[in-house]
Amino acid sequence: MSITKPSRIESIDILRGVVMVIMALDHVRDYFHFGSFFSDPTNLETTTPILFFTRFITHYCAPVFIFLAGTSAYLYGSKKAKRKLFKFLITRGIWLILLSVIINNFLWKFDVTYSFIILQVIWAIGLCMILLSFTIYLPIKYILVLGCILVAGHNALDGITVQGNSFKSILWYILHQQQFLQIGNTYFAFVYPIIPWFGVICLGYCFGQLYKRDFNKSTRKKYLLILGSASIIAFFIIRGLNIYGDLVPWEVQDTTSKTMMAFFKVTKYPPSLCYLLITLGPALLFLYGIESFKNKITNFFLVFGRVPLFYYFLHILLIHVLAIFGMLIFGGNWQHMILTSDVFMNAKLANYGYSLFVVYCVWVGVIALLYFPSKKYMLYKAKNKDKWWLSYL
Repeated sequence: MSITKPSRIESIDILRGVVMVIMALDHVRDYFHFGSFFSDPTNLETTTPILFFTRFITHYCAPVFIFLAGTSAYLYGSKKAKRKLFKFLITRGIWLILLSVIINNFLWKFDVTYSFIILQVIWAIGLCMILLSFTIYLPIKYILVLGCILVAGHNALDGITVQGNSFKSILWYILHQQQFLQIGNTYFAFVYPIIPWFGVICLGYCFGQLYKRDFNKSTRKKYLLILGSASIIAFFIIRGLNIYGDLVPWEVQDTTSKTMMAFFKVTKYPPSLCYLLITLGPALLFLYGIESFKNKITNFFLVFGRVPLFYYFLHILLIHVLAIFGMLIFGGNWQHMILTSDVFMNAKLANYGYSLFVVYCVWVGVIALLYFPSKKYMLYKAKNKDKWWLSYL
C-alpha cells in the first residue's frame, strides 16, 4: 500500500518529518540527560562538543515547523476562498493555543494543578496563525516585506526590556522578551516571543508560491538553491561582523572548539536573525536536494511529516512515561517527575539523569515505537478526507 498522497507535496512533508524526528532527540535529552532540567547544553563552561551539537541540531525544528506552517496555509488557501482560509487559520490558531495551555502543559509535566505553565512552540504557532488569518488579505508582496522586516529587524528591539506582571509587561513578553514570572500561585514561562516567529510564518506563506501546481520545477529548484545558499552566506557575514543579528555577540575562547561553539551559539528565545538564517538556509537546501528523491528512508520520514501534531503529543507522552519508568527501575523518587513548580523551585532533579549515550538509545527507541501508530493514523487520515476534524489533529 502506498503511504503517499498525490495531492500533497512530498518534499515538504519529508522535511517536516525529519525535523519532527530530530525534535524528539531534544525532548529525550530534556527528560533523560544528567542535569538537563537545570543546566544549559550550550553553556561553554560546562558543555562538550557532542552535547553542544546535540542541542544545536535540534534548533532546526521550531523555525522549519513554523515556516512550513505558513507554506501549508498558502497551499491550503490556494484551493479555497480567502474567507475559508481566514476561518481555518483563526479557528486552528485558537485550537492550538488551547491545546498548548491545557494538553501540552499536562503532558510535559503531569501536574494537574498547572502550577507552572510553559508557553511553547504550539502556543506561538497558534498566535501566529491568528495574526496570519488577518494578514492574508494583504497583497503577497506586502506580506513578504512584512516578514523580512520582522525577521531581519526585530533584533533592534533587543535593548527594550521590562519587568513585572502588568498588562504592558506581559504583552511585551508575548511579543519579544523571554520571561519567567509568577502570577498568583502560578508560574508562567514566556519562551516563544512571537514577533520574529510571525515573520517566519509570513515568509513561509509567501514561500508557498513556489509550490503552486503550475510553478516550474526547475525554476523552483533554482530559487531553493539561491535562497538557501544566500541565507547561509548571510549568516557567516552577519555573525562574523558581530555587530548585529544576535542578542549575544560571540567571543574568541581559549580553545578552537570553544570558539567554534561560541560562533554557532545563536539565540533562540527570541530567535535571532542569525539563528533563523543558519536554520532556514540549510532547510531550503534540503528541499532543493530532496525534490525528486524517493526511497524507503524518505518514506519513513514522510510518515511523521504527515501527522505532526498527533506525533508531537504522542512523543511527549511516551518520553515522559519512559522517564518515570526509568526512575522506578534505576532508583530515584518517581514523583519528582511530576513536574510541579515545587520541583523546579527546589531543584529536586538537579542530580538526576543519564549519559548522552543513553539519551541517544532512548531516542532511537522512541522513534521506533512511534512509527507504527503514526503510520496507522496517517493512513486513516488519507482514507477519511471527508472528516473535517482530522485537519485539526
